[in-house]
Amino acid sequence: MVRVKRGTIAHKRRRHLLENTKGFRLGRKSKYKLAKQAMQKAWTYAYRDRKKNKSNRRALWQINLNAAVRPLGLSYSKFIAGLKKNKIELDRKVLAQLAKDQPEIFAKIVEKIKTP
Repeated sequence: MVRVKRGTIAHKRRRHLLENTKGFRLGRKSKYKLAKQAMQKAWTYAYRDRKKNKSNRRALWQINLNAAVRPLGLSYSKFIAGLKKNKIELDRKVLAQLAKDQPEIFAKIVEKIKTP
């Protein structure tokens, strides 16, 4: 029987992992065992923070909306309650963009909420 050398897949897997650790410091970029541990931790953080990023964005939109409606005589909570009461179904992202880029349109939305 012909001899089968089995190193190609393992070598490819290790090379792939070491390519992903490019830019890491010390042995974490060149030694397979350290690189593997570093990448497991890095991928864990990346997964967690992709979820966390959505929460951070929403919080930022809320802060921006509060800052935009305060000079117009409302608080953030009263603004959101007014949106629901008047059945204006714009999400916080769009409202924050309107407040930043087109303040005159945003002011009209706030006036519609203020008038009963």
